Amino acid sequence: MILEGTVLRGRDFEPVEGRVVVEDGTVVDVEEATVDSTDIVLPAFVNAHTHIGDSIAKEAGAGLSLDELVAPPDGLKHRLLRQASAEEMIAAMRRSLQYMQAGGQAAFVEFREGGVDGVDAIRRALDGLDVEGVVLGRETPEAMEAADGFGASGARDGDFDAVRNATREANKLFGIHAGERDPDDINPALDLVPDFLVHMVHPEPLHLERVADSEIPVVVCPRSNLVTGVGVPPLRELLDRTTVALGTDNVMLNSPSMFREMEFATKLTDASAREVLRMATVNGAEIADLNCGLVEPSRDAKLLVLDGDSDNLSGVHDPVRAVVRRAGHADVKRVVL
Repeated sequence: MILEGTVLRGRDFEPVEGRVVVEDGTVVDVEEATVDSTDIVLPAFVNAHTHIGDSIAKEAGAGLSLDELVAPPDGLKHRLLRQASAEEMIAAMRRSLQYMQAGGQAAFVEFREGGVDGVDAIRRALDGLDVEGVVLGRETPEAMEAADGFGASGARDGDFDAVRNATREANKLFGIHAGERDPDDINPALDLVPDFLVHMVHPEPLHLERVADSEIPVVVCPRSNLVTGVGVPPLRELLDRTTVALGTDNVMLNSPSMFREMEFATKLTDASAREVLRMATVNGAEIADLNCGLVEPSRDAKLLVLDGDSDNLSGVHDPVRAVVRRAGHADVKRVVL
């Protein structure tokens, strides 16, 4: 397979005119050449934090606080999840997953409620789709054992030492929410030495120093933080200290669109377009230990082709800024997964 156009090559997303050569699902070469194509070829996205089960409750709970919406065990989200049948949940999740795949997402990291049954449900929803789910179970050690790791709600919600140790022994991924509504749960979360933190809206200087020293990655979800009114994560401070990835968080609150998440991230903060595109691709891939996220030889050929001659993108001078700040689902020409 050969894809031609403007290729956003390597970790710096250098725009080069040419072609991407793919063999057996792997990028084998990026050739600079004069080609007759206005397409933009870039790595497919990795959505580093999702709650896809919320697909049954889109835009529910207007005006509620963060705790009233999502705090376990009796936030609105958790009550609605308990009320829904397994088949209703699976059908709703599949619709969101189809939307994510069509929008160029190669993979996502899911904090999956519902114990072992919840892990099984999202795997059933994924059946036959090409988007890859890195599923982190919640609530019980058995869910971790059935999943790709464990996604903890937050250090204030319980003692996660045992499940953290079990996750480490199983060589699986452990992520935890921290610093979403205040800084109080950040130090306890860092004490667990997680594989990554989620949100970090309210880090204090000590927390930033600890993150830098430990090199623990952070996943930010700016749109979700705006909806729940907790603030905007300090992207510059985080980017200067560690790996930062991008997630769309609860489908209840926002569409699982990486295009929209990138636009918000770059327009609300001083993060550059290249930094934000890195957050949406290779940084998330590295957190999840996936071999995608860049267009370069030896990477998995999980690629996104945008129509550079669409009414939205025609006349663009800077393709990287265009991808991050203005592109959308309507510009997607092809997804290679």
